[in-house]
Amino acid sequence: METKEKERLGSESHPPDSRLSALGGLGEPCRHNEEAWARPIELLICGLVYYDSARAMSEATRTILRGNEQTAEEPSAAAKPESGNEADPGFLWDFWYPAARSSEIHAQKLVKGLLLEVPLVLGRTAAGKAFAMRDSCPHRGIPLSYGRVDGDSVECSYHGWRFDACSGQCVEIPSLTSQDKLKVERIFAGHYPCDERDGYIWVYMTSGARRLGDGAPGMRAPEDIPPAPQLAVFSEKYKITHLSCDLPSHIDHGIIGLMDPAHGPFVHQSWFWRKRASIHEKAKQFEPIPNGFRMSPHTPSSNSAPYQLLKKITGEPVTTTIDFVLPNLRTEIDQSGKLWFSSRATVTPVRRDLCRIDFVAAWNLPWPVFAFRPFAKTFLRQDQETMIQQAEGLQHNPRLMLIDDADRQAKWYFALKANLLESRRTGAPMVHPMDGPVTLRWRS
Repeated sequence: METKEKERLGSESHPPDSRLSALGGLGEPCRHNEEAWARPIELLICGLVYYDSARAMSEATRTILRGNEQTAEEPSAAAKPESGNEADPGFLWDFWYPAARSSEIHAQKLVKGLLLEVPLVLGRTAAGKAFAMRDSCPHRGIPLSYGRVDGDSVECSYHGWRFDACSGQCVEIPSLTSQDKLKVERIFAGHYPCDERDGYIWVYMTSGARRLGDGAPGMRAPEDIPPAPQLAVFSEKYKITHLSCDLPSHIDHGIIGLMDPAHGPFVHQSWFWRKRASIHEKAKQFEPIPNGFRMSPHTPSSNSAPYQLLKKITGEPVTTTIDFVLPNLRTEIDQSGKLWFSSRATVTPVRRDLCRIDFVAAWNLPWPVFAFRPFAKTFLRQDQETMIQQAEGLQHNPRLMLIDDADRQAKWYFALKANLLESRRTGAPMVHPMDGPVTLRWRS
C-alpha cells in the first residue's frame, strides 16, 4: 500500500503571468493579414515568438490573430495588461480538474479546496459519495467548510441553513416559521459535478456554480458532461502511486514546461536518467488528436536508462506514445511485450500565480512502489526547483521567446487554447492548428 505523502513547496509564490506582445521571424518581423483576427489559428509558422512576461501568457495567441503589422518593439494597444481583478486569468472552464486525493476526503468531514481561483468545499455523503460545492453560503457568504456534513446535506455554521450536498439545493432554513412563504427549494448554493477516479476527486469546473440543467446561459446539462479522465491500464493486476508538487507559476508556464523536450539533459541530470554529454539530435513524429496532439508511437531515446532496462528485461522492443490533451493532460504509455507503464501528469490551475502537478503512474513491471517513488520524487523536485527559479526571474517582466522546433508543442498548445475559445464563442467547429502529421527535430 502506498504511504500518504506529498511534495509541497514552502517558498513565496510570484505572479509570472506573461502575454505574447509581438512575433518575430528570424531577424525580421512577421507580417500579418488584416483578416487574421477573424479566423482561428491554423498554424504558427514564425520561427521565433516573443511574449512579454508582464502580461497574461494565456493571451499570447491574440497577437497572432490581430491584423495590424507589429514588431517586438511595437506591441498592440489591445495587448496591454488589464487592470484590477477583472483581468482574465486565462483558465479553461468546462473541463474536469483534480481537486484532491481520494484519501484526503473522509466521511462526514469537510475539506477546503481551490481550483481556478474558486473556493471549494469537498466532502462525502453518508453513503460515501464525493461532492464539491462552492465554499460560500448564499445567505451571508460564510464558508460552508466551517459547517458540517449531516447525512446527504451540508449544514452552514452561521444560521444552520442546510443544502443537498450533490445538487446544492437548499433543503431547510431553521429560522422560517409556518407563516413564511419563502420557497427554500428555489435557493441553491454553488455546486459542481464531482467524480472519483484513479485515487482523485475530480471536479467539473463550470463557468458558474449554478444548478446544471436550469437553462442558465453557458451551462451544460448533466448528460452533456464527458466522463472524468481515467488512467489507461492494460492488466487486471498492477501497482499504482501518486505524487504532487506546487509550482509558483501560471498554468501556461507549467504546461509548456511539462511538454518541453529540450530541458531533460540539464534539469534532469542523474545517473538513472540522462547526462549532459548524452545530448544528440532527435526526430519525432506528431499527429493531431481531438483537443490535442500525439507524439506517435516510437522507440524511446537511447539516452534514457529506464527504457533500456525495460528492453533488457523483456528482450523485446519498447514503444512509447505521449499525448497532450486540453486543458492540461499529458499521458505516456510505455510497452514492451506483456509489460507496461502508464502515467498521467496534470497541471492543475489553483490561482493565476500557482499551479500544481498531479502525477499518477501504474505499471505491471517487477518494480515495487517503494522503489519507484524516490526516482519520481527526484524528477518532480527538479522541475519544481526550476520553476521556482524561473518565477524569480519573471518578477522583472522579461521578454521571452518560443523557437522552432523544440518549442513547437508550446505553440500548438496556445493555438489549441485560442481556437477552442473561439469555437465556443462562435459555435463554429474548432479548427485544429495541425493539418496532419509533422516531424519535429531538436537536440536533447
